[in-house]
Amino acid sequence: MDQPHDPSLSPYRTFSRAQWAELRRDTPMTLTPEEVTRLEGLNAHLSLAEVEEIYLPLSRLLSLYVAATQKLFRAMSYFLGQPAGDARGEMPDGEGKMPYIIGIAGSVAAGKSTTARLLQALLARWPNTPKVDLVTTDGFLLPNAVLKREGLMGKKGFPESYDLPLLVRFLSEIKAGRRRVRAPLYSHFFYDVMPDQMVEVDRPDILIVEGLNVLQTTRPPKDGKASPFVSDFFDFSIYIDADEDILEHWYVERFMSLRRTAFMDPLSYFHRYSELTEQDAETRALSIWRSINLPNLTDNILPTRQRADLILRKAGDHEVAEVSLRRL
Repeated sequence: MDQPHDPSLSPYRTFSRAQWAELRRDTPMTLTPEEVTRLEGLNAHLSLAEVEEIYLPLSRLLSLYVAATQKLFRAMSYFLGQPAGDARGEMPDGEGKMPYIIGIAGSVAAGKSTTARLLQALLARWPNTPKVDLVTTDGFLLPNAVLKREGLMGKKGFPESYDLPLLVRFLSEIKAGRRRVRAPLYSHFFYDVMPDQMVEVDRPDILIVEGLNVLQTTRPPKDGKASPFVSDFFDFSIYIDADEDILEHWYVERFMSLRRTAFMDPLSYFHRYSELTEQDAETRALSIWRSINLPNLTDNILPTRQRADLILRKAGDHEVAEVSLRRL
């Protein structure tokens, strides 16, 4: 028999939208209405009220967490007899800088990219003007040629479709303060990793890593020699949450918008969908959602939600209705 839910036993403190908004305190609004509009995702309206009530309190929380982590880094350096670095964790010779890494997870169409871009813009406007970089894990997908050879094209976005050792090595080098760390570049237009094209990350103060499965783990081996998970390199993690029926609606809505825009280009990987009738296109979008994205959500993504430090739960209007913050 199911046990009654006891909120006092939850590892999270949950806030209504109004309660969370009060935690903004005196955090200034540093984005203009025009900048907020430019940060909007496809079919995801982003209002000034959303920024002020949800993301400015989050920016304030992150500023406190970053400062505390840098203080801990200096304490560890002191313990190990290493140079303590400055207030931002940077050594006198510029090497060994410790970036603060934020992971953002959630379903397809949940709004991860919009959240990542917005946080990047807000964090870069802090008074000490930190360098904030953003990478998505799309670049670490295996190339289509490999996915086809391995019979994984129908599972693109599932954990097995990524080059996880490459992603872990990338994050390890970032965390170690290495200079000019390179990551593969992905094109949504061509739906593939672009050969010989890379993005470079050069010792940021903060790195935001956005992806479907960034909180994914595997069963630890019995010999205790497990390789690190992607999330092992995160200092803070966020999960973007919404009900399955809402996510399905957002996915279909986005698909139909792309059908009228990017898919119209003959060079687009998905150009064939622009030639479907409205009804056939919607049927196709639902089929893709229910055969690929929904199983990935239920089997791989949703089970990682409770590993996040913060859960942003959205309502059908794309606005965050509830925030859950992990207790310390």
